[in-house]
Amino acid sequence: MKLEGGKIKKELIILSILALSFSNIPADAYSSAQANTYYQQACAAEYQQNFQEVVSSILKAIEIVGDDATLYTKLAGAYSELGEYDKALETYSKVSSLKPDDAFIYISIGSIQETKGDYENALKAYNRALELFPDYKYNYLNIANAQYQLKDYKSAIESYNKFLSVYSKHTEARESLAAAYLGNNEPAKAIEQFDNLYNSNPAEFKDYVNYGIALYQTKNYEKSAQILEKGMPSNDDNITAHVTLALDYQELEKNEKAYDEYQTIFKLQPDFDAMRFDYGNLLADMNKNKEAIEQFDIYIRKFPQNYLAYKNRGIVYKKLNNLDMAISNFEKAVEMNGNDIDLKKNLAQSYHLKKDYENAIKYYDQILLVNKDDYNTKYNKAISLHALKKYDLAIVLYTELLKVKNDISVKNNLVSALLSQGQIYLNEKNYEKALSYFNQAVKKGTNDSYAYYGQAKCYRAMKDYDKAAENYEKAIALSPEKTLYSSEYAEFIASTAAAGAGEFASLVQTGGDLPSVNLSMDMFGSYDKADKEKSEQLIKVGDDNFSNKKYDDAIKNYQEALKLFPSDDVTLLKIGNSYKLKNDSENAINFYKKAIFVNPSYADGWFNLGLAYADSSNIANAKESFYRVINIDPSYAYAYYALAIAYEKDGNNAEAVKNYKLFVNYAQNADEETINSAKEKIKILG
Repeated sequence: MKLEGGKIKKELIILSILALSFSNIPADAYSSAQANTYYQQACAAEYQQNFQEVVSSILKAIEIVGDDATLYTKLAGAYSELGEYDKALETYSKVSSLKPDDAFIYISIGSIQETKGDYENALKAYNRALELFPDYKYNYLNIANAQYQLKDYKSAIESYNKFLSVYSKHTEARESLAAAYLGNNEPAKAIEQFDNLYNSNPAEFKDYVNYGIALYQTKNYEKSAQILEKGMPSNDDNITAHVTLALDYQELEKNEKAYDEYQTIFKLQPDFDAMRFDYGNLLADMNKNKEAIEQFDIYIRKFPQNYLAYKNRGIVYKKLNNLDMAISNFEKAVEMNGNDIDLKKNLAQSYHLKKDYENAIKYYDQILLVNKDDYNTKYNKAISLHALKKYDLAIVLYTELLKVKNDISVKNNLVSALLSQGQIYLNEKNYEKALSYFNQAVKKGTNDSYAYYGQAKCYRAMKDYDKAAENYEKAIALSPEKTLYSSEYAEFIASTAAAGAGEFASLVQTGGDLPSVNLSMDMFGSYDKADKEKSEQLIKVGDDNFSNKKYDDAIKNYQEALKLFPSDDVTLLKIGNSYKLKNDSENAINFYKKAIFVNPSYADGWFNLGLAYADSSNIANAKESFYRVINIDPSYAYAYYALAIAYEKDGNNAEAVKNYKLFVNYAQNADEETINSAKEKIKILG
């Protein structure tokens, strides 16, 4: 926003008038006693401030004497005092023809031109006076004032400095010099002048507004606010003072004070729509999001070409989880300015949160064209590719990221992508390729039992029975609760004992394959309608008992339902939740494990299991569970929050802060209190 400058203090020096006010008429006028009488009458009238009488008397004297410089000079001065500037200028022109070398005549002409606002002609007159009388240094002040009004700040600065080199104590000239420096975008030099004035005589200092503006422009917001606060009593109706003070408070994050200043600004000038943008930003910082959008709307109607207004409005819509409106505003801003990388990050992230990964990747790619090593953007692109099941592309990016930084979350995501791509090849019975991916996961040091289980299945299909047995055992050792592994291993052992090596390939099982991330289970698909209805009724009764905190009764109801559908992962989770609220962590963990055994991609099951482990102070297993949640759903916000707490308990503040930030990044549906708590933790731990 362009801030207006202060008023220039004008020096009107009409020395020729003062010098001649009470002088006598020239010698040849004495040839007429009557002319001399009129002249004396004019002098008396001038003393009494009766300038109409001055004009009348001098005109009568001129009729008698004719052309006389002294009479015309007094007449011009009288016209000037009466505000009849055109007549005054015409008369001074006459004087200049009679006395062409009189510098003070041109100073008088310049003064009148300046009063009329004709600064170009005023400057010409002052410069002519300077040519005629270069030793008259006071004229530099007149020249400087005219140059300032013409916005020729550089020349004005030079002229003010010439004047002050002689009249160094001239306060108004120094104030004007400071204002000229401000106009010439030299706020630091303006501050030097203001400091000089303020420190030498603080009681008489008046130009608080420009002083505050100069300090604001040098980003000295604290002192700017202090100066403006001191000067506010005498500038309470000065809108520039309130604007600068509001911006100071905003920069200092004194939001309530800034808010009060904006109320004053719009009270003084209700149509000051140029300030709606900054006001909208303040409201957004204060989480007054709907009000912020209203201000951005007003601003955009008046100033539709400012792309930042669309960007900031988009950010507010994003905070409100209105992703469609956020994207609409970000797209509009990108059309207007495609070079704003931060804008594109917001747009990409909005598409990401909306799970429109294709468009998210489109903008991630544009960002990476400019900043090819942007770690976070590359990571987000990898997650998007992962979500689109483009595992090979995600693997490449995860691998590149790990070369930059050994980040546990990147490593876990890499392992997840390797296992998922291995599973695809396993389903396609391309065992060699599948095995290569499982092997890579194992080399990364994964503790995910499925990597070894996948290896076992590949080796079994490839008839390498020793390695198959070895990897079944490793998988079972890592996840003894997964009965699928042990039952399949038992079948494998039995089959190798009963069948010859040539017949073994026909015994390969496919029932234990890893479910895809987006698995949609139909638990009623193979049962009749009566059983389905009975199960639903039992679960409803259980839910009612759970809501009424009758957890033992709820458990019984859920267990009756499980007799009909033993693989119902949701009901297993509900039993776990009931035990958790009974503070029976052991049974809670048991049923959560059963839920994720039935559905390994059950993010809520893994999350609740992690919470139960945390309640039992088993932080290592808790963290592993939360990472499994993120592998299944990278946008599962509360998993990052839980991880942050776990790392904080371990004293690993860096990982805690990183996960708090990820939580805030993905927390579009989280409660405001938790978001604010995370932000506070980031400040404290960061």
